[in-house]
Amino acid sequence: MTFARTAFFRRPLVAIALASVATPALAQATPAPSAGQPDYLGIIADLQRQIDELKATVNELKAEKQAAAAPAPVAASAPPVLAQGTLPAPAAPAAAAPPAPAPQVADASPKKGKAWYEKLQLRGYTQLRLNNIVSGDAEAPAGVSRLRTIGDGDVRSDNNFSFRRVRLVLQGDVSDYLSLYLQADMASAVSNQSAGERREGFAQLRDAYADVFPTKDKSFRIRLGQSKIPYGWENMQSSSNRLALDRSDGINTGAPSERDIGIVAYYTPDHVQDIWDRLGKDGQKLFGNYGAFGLGAFNGQGTNRTETNDNVMIVGLATWPFELDALGLEGQVLELGGSFYRNRVNPEIRTGGVSPIDYKDNRIGVHAILYPQPFGLQAEWNWGRGPEFDPVTRQIVERPLNGGYIQAMARVRRSPLGPFYPFARWQYYRGGFKGATNAPRLETEELEFGLEFLPTPALELTVTYGFASRKEADERRFGQAEGELLRIQAQWNY
Repeated sequence: MTFARTAFFRRPLVAIALASVATPALAQATPAPSAGQPDYLGIIADLQRQIDELKATVNELKAEKQAAAAPAPVAASAPPVLAQGTLPAPAAPAAAAPPAPAPQVADASPKKGKAWYEKLQLRGYTQLRLNNIVSGDAEAPAGVSRLRTIGDGDVRSDNNFSFRRVRLVLQGDVSDYLSLYLQADMASAVSNQSAGERREGFAQLRDAYADVFPTKDKSFRIRLGQSKIPYGWENMQSSSNRLALDRSDGINTGAPSERDIGIVAYYTPDHVQDIWDRLGKDGQKLFGNYGAFGLGAFNGQGTNRTETNDNVMIVGLATWPFELDALGLEGQVLELGGSFYRNRVNPEIRTGGVSPIDYKDNRIGVHAILYPQPFGLQAEWNWGRGPEFDPVTRQIVERPLNGGYIQAMARVRRSPLGPFYPFARWQYYRGGFKGATNAPRLETEELEFGLEFLPTPALELTVTYGFASRKEADERRFGQAEGELLRIQAQWNY
């Protein structure tokens, strides 16, 4: 019942009640007037009481109206009941209840999330280098090896500054079940532009893949497109995180430029992901989350090279971090694992094009990493069989190969110059290099000492000094080139 209807019924009832009690109340509470003289004082007192009662009734009705507007029903106090023959004391005006807050209406329209293109992020890094052959075989006559490396074409005589990498990455989540990753390198070199002259600063595709996540927790992913081949822990580690300036010959010759087009599945258990997340927050140099287990199929010819046979490269990876707290090494982690691949490859040949023969290209390797806290060790070794140029028969044949590296490092978290990492690495390799023309044989042995320090998180400075003995990656040159190398790199991250 609304306030108007309540007032309509209550007012006559109040009037009737007042009329019924007025006469006996006046008879009992007031002396009888003398004959012929009206009792004005009694009439005034009676009227005042009626006014007070009406005020009280109005206040009660106001309180009921306010209570009805509130979210929760509030019991209204009953109107005063007057016993017959009894005059009530004047009622004090009831205090008005505070106004009830306006009810909040929930917004029924769902909140609109960001569009997928608003979730993309742009990042990258640049490496500027200075390579100097301090002593040794910087130059040599035709047919004799010169001191060169397969990891950096600017290790040569008459060279000063060079860009090793200028990377730009676009990545992000298209949805909860799909993410994309695009990376270009704008420091690639192209030869034969003018009578064999080399040109630098060309852009080249490095990565172009999509990750599909069949499950909500993203522990399992399927990677489609051009991406890293999951072979070799050092190969998968980003060059922005690696201590040594170049990857070792023994591991990198298995996957030159580290990438190819294909499909690969990765799985990472929650326990392993938790360990890697903890190491990442601690600032350790991880290999990137390529999964604790990986299995994939690729073309097998290498980065940005056309497929030339009907075979596919089958690659497998397994790696597992072990926490060593139970051994008294609090916070220390030892990661052990291995990888393999089976492939057939057609090397490029000196006369042009690729070999019409596809050769076996099979390897298996193991790795171990003790993360520096503050001292650490890192080692990899692999064995296999692949194409190699035979200088006697002047043909490419299949031959065994083996090689790897051992690296010791330390981590100093605080110093006047900022955090820094001293390290030393020895590497060894004997075998063919399928990534070069005619798959020449490499014979590499090198000892390198280095120091990386970080004045700010966005800037890394690395200095190395190495003692090298190498056979040049050219089947037309023979013998070992020896010498000492001083190398400096500035890397800025953005």
